[in-house]
Amino acid sequence: MKTNIAVFFGGRSTEHEISVISANQAMAAIDRSRYEVIPVYITKQGKWYTGDALTDVSAYHDMKSLLDQCTEIYMNPEYGDFNIYRRKKPMFGSAVLTHADVAIPVLHGSNGEDGTFEGLLETIGIPYAGCNTLASANGMDKITMKMILRECTIPVVDYVWFTDKEWFARRDELIGRIEDTIGYPVIVKPANLGSSVGIGRATDRSQLLERVEDASRYSTRIIVEDMVENLKEINCSVLGDCDEYRTSVLEEPIKSGEILSYQDKYMGGGGGSKGSGSKGMQASQKRFPADLTPEMTKEIQRLAGETFRVLSCHGVSRVDVMVNADTDEIYVNEINTIPGSLSFYLWEASGITFDKLMDELVSLAFKRKREQSHKTVSYDQNIFSMGGGCKGGIKGRKGGKLYS
Repeated sequence: MKTNIAVFFGGRSTEHEISVISANQAMAAIDRSRYEVIPVYITKQGKWYTGDALTDVSAYHDMKSLLDQCTEIYMNPEYGDFNIYRRKKPMFGSAVLTHADVAIPVLHGSNGEDGTFEGLLETIGIPYAGCNTLASANGMDKITMKMILRECTIPVVDYVWFTDKEWFARRDELIGRIEDTIGYPVIVKPANLGSSVGIGRATDRSQLLERVEDASRYSTRIIVEDMVENLKEINCSVLGDCDEYRTSVLEEPIKSGEILSYQDKYMGGGGGSKGSGSKGMQASQKRFPADLTPEMTKEIQRLAGETFRVLSCHGVSRVDVMVNADTDEIYVNEINTIPGSLSFYLWEASGITFDKLMDELVSLAFKRKREQSHKTVSYDQNIFSMGGGCKGGIKGRKGGKLYS
């Protein structure tokens, strides 16, 4: 029998459309002789749908027409229930539409790549590809990620972070700290978004105020980083788990301005040609492979692998680094635990075709599930049936007895 793969995409995120593109690329690459593909589209309002029409990117220009061809569904948050249910139960027959054997989340950004959705999958207990809740959350939050990397001696640029409420209450103090410890120019970012959303450069105090105001529209946590002015941005994908992984060839994205923008990443530059957005990260302008010395290539691949390892990542990720062209210093910028287009083009250049990449993700999902099955998550004993039941247990007892 074929394995049923549920591919989840869309979601309540500023990267919703990019998720649709990445997922459709992935679904098209899956070997249909081995797998049944169940597309699960999550709308911007959080509703779930499935249907064959969801595998046609051109259909998304008319959402009402598209969803009219689909079935609204849900999954029950009960451990071991991998069924997919119709939202509207039929008058006769079962509410079960189908079942999933494994899940592949292709949900970029908030409410998907940040551990939120991964927590739901872990509650259900279904095997799934990609990072777990902890790794996803740490990888998504630029502040927490940099704290962990710095603790593990992985180089990152200097930074100052704060919440939007702190900025409102202690603005002058924070500005002084930024100017004293970093100095201009700086890069201002929302802490938990990708695709260059809400990111801006500031060369003086006036611009800093504007950039923080913009970033705070998207996140409650803001990070201000030292800007490497003469830099090369290099991307490296990592595939596997934190104990056994491999790294891809490197690419150098080409930016049209001072920072790599949303348009650079997904529209092939400052807007791109008509239809270029449907190519996702594949559409971006890049030097491929990156023009680097063998020694620097090897070091960037090592740092990418170490980033993947110390964050306990799983599946396929992309690590973005910055190289100071004046000093050759290398800094890890961020990790994308669900990268655009799943970085398939980096793996194709590394000798792994897209269909084999999807095979690998499914295998990794089942491998992790097998390994987790050997871990203790609860005890067979019922403490309420021991030593006279729960009598007195609510208030607590001393001498090896229960406390409240």
